[in-house]
Amino acid sequence: MPQFASALARGLTVRHIRFMALGSAIGTGLFYGSAAAIQAAGPAVLLAYAIGGAAVFLVMRALGEMAVRHPVSGSFGQYASRYLGPFAGFITGWTFAFEMAIVAIADVTAFGIYMGFWFPDVPRWIWILAVVFFIAAINLVKVKVFGETEFWLSLVKVVAIIAMILGGAAIIIFGFGLPAGANPGLETMLGSGGFFANGFWGLLASFSIVMFAFGGIETIGITAGEAENPKKAIPGAINTVPLRILLFYVCTLAVLMMISPWDRIDGSTSPFVQIFDMLGIPAAAHILNAVVITAAISAINSDTFGAGRMMYGLAEQGHAPKAFAKISRHGVPWMTVATMAAVLLAGVVLNALLPESLFLIVASIATFATVWVWLMILLSHIAMKREIARKGLPTSEFPVPFWPVASYLALGFMAFIVVLLGIMPDTRVALIVGCAWIGLLFLAYRFGVKGAGRRRADLADETGKDDGGAAASETTADDASESVSAPAENR
Repeated sequence: MPQFASALARGLTVRHIRFMALGSAIGTGLFYGSAAAIQAAGPAVLLAYAIGGAAVFLVMRALGEMAVRHPVSGSFGQYASRYLGPFAGFITGWTFAFEMAIVAIADVTAFGIYMGFWFPDVPRWIWILAVVFFIAAINLVKVKVFGETEFWLSLVKVVAIIAMILGGAAIIIFGFGLPAGANPGLETMLGSGGFFANGFWGLLASFSIVMFAFGGIETIGITAGEAENPKKAIPGAINTVPLRILLFYVCTLAVLMMISPWDRIDGSTSPFVQIFDMLGIPAAAHILNAVVITAAISAINSDTFGAGRMMYGLAEQGHAPKAFAKISRHGVPWMTVATMAAVLLAGVVLNALLPESLFLIVASIATFATVWVWLMILLSHIAMKREIARKGLPTSEFPVPFWPVASYLALGFMAFIVVLLGIMPDTRVALIVGCAWIGLLFLAYRFGVKGAGRRRADLADETGKDDGGAAASETTADDASESVSAPAENR
């Protein structure tokens, strides 16, 4: 039976992973992208976040079941190879890396916009360049330092969100800072067209941004390869997902729309900052801007970590350049960090060229990549469950609830989102770019990975190298994904 590989240093504690899970739900998609979702759907955006969040929770439970069973680096990329075949693993791993790269560009774009609130005359790309070098430095040190950084950044975000909900509730109840005659509450939220202000079509249009907001949450699964106790840490983090979605998205946005009519949110900056600025509470606006900047840094940090670890796992399977598997003396894959830094530097150029329209374009493309990865996670999980039943293997320690109905419902919803991207004019470019990306991966696998494997095999036949060392170096890419070594904790 195929095994899985993991050679990274294990330094992430339960505390680290739990707050990484918390932080993954509070990022650019909430603090900035929610403006576009609100503009599309009006108050019905709350329903969109609830529906999308339920589907994402089922994806995370599927990933959690596999991660507890196989706590490895590369996570779902290796699961796809194991249960769906080498090409599925190749396409899943690289699409996730692509997703993280695109999301990171969206995050650095948002970071530049947030800094513009304080320094409107400074070009955005200058701030982005500075944060790129900072993030690269954080990701090159020990993974425990990364975990501590994410812990404190996530703690700031969590505390700020809770404080904002409580402060917003006080404004709604007592009217602090509101003009005379204001009537905060449901009347304000529903006063500009009702709950479905833009109709059912508006609700559907919001899903591309809503699902983008949840993108990257699957990074929790990748931490399994570096968790000190993955069987405890992963379930604990994943089981908090429903509460996070209800608190951080539904409650928070409901409070915002009860304070100020939703149609006043224009997306020029974070809706959180904009609303508190409109209320004439400048100190609150500046504090919130500091919080959203913290959220952006945390998100970029997590994006870089996730993409790097996935590329490391791909390299171990023979699906990426061998250089990506090189480990520094701190136990981190330094080459993948350098690659992500280069991608973010490209984001600097894009922000200089397309400062106004870049975020929506990038967000929709990231949504396609995100949903594709979730589809592959669900399909891998279904294949694993079938194998467990077929071979009479021990049951899972962290099974998906309501199997198999819940898993197939989530699968159908994700397929629906992909179709929706093609139907909506504003997001159609995402489906076009996504299909081109999948086609490019097919060609890369067909002529690069498999071709290299055949050439190595032919060379072995010609030279007659049969010793163990040569055989190991001549394994084809397909074989590599099926014969990687056991996890480091079992060696």
